Amino acid sequence: MHTFGFVRVGAAVPRLKVADIDYNLQQIIQLIQAADQNNLAVLAFPELCLTGYTCGDLFLQGLLQDKARQALLALAQATRTNEVVVVVGLPLVIKHRLFNCAAVLQRGEILGIVPKIYLANQKEFYEKRWFSSGQELIRELSNVELTPGYPVPFGQLLFHSPQLGYTLGVEICEDLWAVIPPSSFLAVQGANLLINLSASNELVAKADYRRELIQQQSARCLAGYLYVSAGVHESTTDTVFGGDCLLAENGVILTSSPRFQRENLLLWSEIDVERLNLERLANKTFADSCQLVTPPVPARQVEIQYYRDYDYTSQPLRRHISPHPFIPQDSGARDRRCQEIFQIQVAGLAKRLEHTGAKTAVLGISGGLDSTLALLVTCQAFDLLGYPREQVLAVTMPGFGTTDITYTNALQLMQALAVTCKEIDIKPACLQHFQDIGHDPARHDITYENVQARERTQILMDLANQHGGLVVGTGDLSELALGWATYNGDHMSHYAVNAGVPKTLVKYLVEWVAEHAADPATAACLHRILATPISPELLPPDASGNIQQKTEDIVGPYELHDFFLYYLVRFNLPPRKIAFLADQAFTGRYAGDEIRKWLKVFYRRFFSQQFKRSCLPDGPKVGSVSLSPRADWRMPSDAQVNLWLKELENF
Repeated sequence: MHTFGFVRVGAAVPRLKVADIDYNLQQIIQLIQAADQNNLAVLAFPELCLTGYTCGDLFLQGLLQDKARQALLALAQATRTNEVVVVVGLPLVIKHRLFNCAAVLQRGEILGIVPKIYLANQKEFYEKRWFSSGQELIRELSNVELTPGYPVPFGQLLFHSPQLGYTLGVEICEDLWAVIPPSSFLAVQGANLLINLSASNELVAKADYRRELIQQQSARCLAGYLYVSAGVHESTTDTVFGGDCLLAENGVILTSSPRFQRENLLLWSEIDVERLNLERLANKTFADSCQLVTPPVPARQVEIQYYRDYDYTSQPLRRHISPHPFIPQDSGARDRRCQEIFQIQVAGLAKRLEHTGAKTAVLGISGGLDSTLALLVTCQAFDLLGYPREQVLAVTMPGFGTTDITYTNALQLMQALAVTCKEIDIKPACLQHFQDIGHDPARHDITYENVQARERTQILMDLANQHGGLVVGTGDLSELALGWATYNGDHMSHYAVNAGVPKTLVKYLVEWVAEHAADPATAACLHRILATPISPELLPPDASGNIQQKTEDIVGPYELHDFFLYYLVRFNLPPRKIAFLADQAFTGRYAGDEIRKWLKVFYRRFFSQQFKRSCLPDGPKVGSVSLSPRADWRMPSDAQVNLWLKELENF
């Protein structure tokens, strides 16, 4: 199995004729065959799909009941060569009572029957008129015989696939709307893929509520949640059904169908069960829930066997893998995210200023993105506290690599924001220092670069002492991950406002301020800074005065490193899977060899530079990934990277 922990699952809404079971069976078989051809491992159909949900009092007809049972047996026979696990809905008479059930089938075998627990019986719903709750029976019955001598597991069941690593739990429609859904109990017993066979009619705003319910349950259970609802061919006597299908994973909707489709609908994507399992392992509240939550009836496990070699590595995944996981794709969501992050940064700095009693903030302004964002945050914090911006001391410190463009950017930004500007040329002090330590200034090595970074930090710290202020740090999360900072140079400050912000997001934050929170002069300056290449400017410019030392030429593209960082720290994924996901996300932009080259650079730097992260200044966490040694990331500074690099060999 070459799946990287992915399981391809789908929802199918067939064309349907109410109470015409033969017709419905044929539509279902067609969709199963299509799913099997697309290498789906699991396929779910709507509630009562063999008969239709809207049969009303016809459910009490023995003829309909017998035909539904026969159709289930016929469906098992018709799909005996299909590997896909199928979940269908039908009414079943068991011990003289009628139950609304889900049947799980594979390769001609009915693996189990799960009854509906919570029956909708309010307003337009009258399920208790026909059906009994499964809760009445699952305590006393463990198997049912659909034909004599053919016992099938019945009740609260877990369907486990050792090959694909998923454990499947099933609930039916109203079960999800209960105070404690059956899926919650299934999740704490091991189910990482939850399926809901539903018949939820369409009302104004109901689809939004339903979507939020599914997202929340998938997040609460740290699970995949596949929801499939009855379609437009149900009876429209009093209600209309839309065939709503959604696939969620840990609070995120991976895919959803358009509603009101009139033809057979097959929706599918991949659930990442490996990621879900790792998330559960790291989440101690989930672990505690597994110990503290007692299911009313313990679920029994049924094993699923696959004989097909599912290979999801040879073709693109159906699920979207964003190349920029820190950045929402939707512009509205992105604006809201930027506003929230900016407010977190401002609130963090404001609290630190209040606590220390400092009325002055000192920053080094290079004309680049990071120091720009830090200055914007500082100005907003001063405005919030009612401090005059003149007490923000912004210092530009030209060195050997400073270019006209960044120098001009820095001056114009400070002027536009009405802060106190100070310029200190560090070249004389650095030349004196080279002489003191016996370093040839013509040798542009690490000493040459770090002398400048530490000289700037020394100036800022001394100015802070002189003015009774705080040095506001400018380094970002991506630089911390790569160790792209001079130890006890730009690595150090009194409060690091950008420490939780990845480089790819810094750009959008500055852009958001330019568009939503800046006057025209400041906005124009910010747009010029956004167009400037990323560089520490510690090496001299080229003959034309342009930036010669470009960070991404040295350590690699930040969009790749932020991608690697996200999946390493947020989800604890192994190197091979991160490389595979990067291949999917950056198709057509980076070749596989280039991705692996920079991934190796990332791992080497991430491990070797931990000593810098072990003594970081305070700074606010703004997202799910943080490298603070006091909070989120505790790693020894002398750990070896060999295990991670070896996994990338021959891949």
